[in-house]
Amino acid sequence: MAKRAGVHQKGTFTLLDMINDVKKEPSFKKAGAITLFIGVVREEDKKGEKVEKLELEAYEEKADQTLEKICNDLRKRPGVTDVQIHHLLGEFSPGQDLVYVLVAGSHRQDIFPVLEQAVERYKSEAPIFKKEHVITEKGKKKAYWLSEKGNPPP
Repeated sequence: MAKRAGVHQKGTFTLLDMINDVKKEPSFKKAGAITLFIGVVREEDKKGEKVEKLELEAYEEKADQTLEKICNDLRKRPGVTDVQIHHLLGEFSPGQDLVYVLVAGSHRQDIFPVLEQAVERYKSEAPIFKKEHVITEKGKKKAYWLSEKGNPPP
């Protein structure tokens, strides 16, 4: 795989692709651990309404650059051999994968904090946009774009 981080259309990239790729890297010989974060679509939103689906879009060129920069920054940490962030785009049902974040390194103590930083940074820095489609308690369907903090409009 050529892309070490970035956005991908749903169905064109898998978790297994990422794991296989990291194991092929020459730096992997120093790794003793891999940690993963897999973001999935919740079935219920913050208001308790049923999520029917999520649509994800991105300013793709900028998102690729941002995700690659985050990974490059975090790969410089002591004991870290690789960091990858791959976010999927398209239409998703509850339970489906949205994002994969992988950190490989010498020891688990080196990589868990980096994994958390990678997740927090992609969520706050990458231009990836989510439109949530929900069904209210009264059965009404509505859709809205989520803010940067993942909140629906008031």
